[in-house]
Amino acid sequence: MLNLFGTGVALITPMNEDFSIDFIGLEKLINHVIEGGADYLVVQGTTGESATMTKEEKKQVLAAAIKINSNRLPIVYGLGGNNTTAVLGEIKQTDFSGVDAILSVCPYYNKPSQAGIIAHYYAIADASPVPVVLYNVPGRTVTNMTAATTLTLADHPNIIAMKEASGNLEQCMTIAAQMTKDFLLISGDDMLTTALRAIGGSGVISVLANAYPSVFKTICHGSLEESRNATFSLLDINPLMYEESNPVGLKYLLKEMNICGDAVRLPLVKASENLSKKIKAAMI
Repeated sequence: MLNLFGTGVALITPMNEDFSIDFIGLEKLINHVIEGGADYLVVQGTTGESATMTKEEKKQVLAAAIKINSNRLPIVYGLGGNNTTAVLGEIKQTDFSGVDAILSVCPYYNKPSQAGIIAHYYAIADASPVPVVLYNVPGRTVTNMTAATTLTLADHPNIIAMKEASGNLEQCMTIAAQMTKDFLLISGDDMLTTALRAIGGSGVISVLANAYPSVFKTICHGSLEESRNATFSLLDINPLMYEESNPVGLKYLLKEMNICGDAVRLPLVKASENLSKKIKAAMI
């Protein structure tokens, strides 16, 4: 079984000032998170600005990540959308060499019913040559995947995990209480990772682990007390990552750490002077 326990890093896509991909920065970032104790890499998720990347650019970033990683960690590739037919077409056109699983977001904008969500994911899981990780993030998609929907989908042999970013701990507890021992409940919220660990969660797909992989190593693999204290250390900086939308704050933080630049693509813009000052003051 694919081991996705611990810290998955939702990698940013470093960019040059002309908005082209900064492959040197990507190499520096991947080496930074691997050396810091990350357990797997997530390429082209929301944090990677997948919404404003072309299909060709996504392939280029994936190929570069696979080469840089050099089989050190599992790689999960973001492949989802709100047009099921288009997602199936993208699966057919993707070279999955070096990809261990896909992360597929709940369909957004269309506002499908729970039955529609189930049918969407069944189609993807049937077509995908690698395992599928579900992604529930109603703050972005509007539609929440209920615990019952997650548990129904968990019965599909090619669906192995749920990245839960609803922020609804009772919903997460219902999933944890009824899921099979082979299904993984992964936190989609950095600050709730310890809480999900306590109820049977297997780790996190993290934003801040781009900057602080060693902190998340403690959060995911330390004792619960160590995990709790490591999470508390992020209380000041975490909300700043989302104040002007992810990954704006994170890219500024990584610039301050001399890992890569802070360029983001429109409609996102670089961190404001006010946010930049707050991030500098909160850095750990």
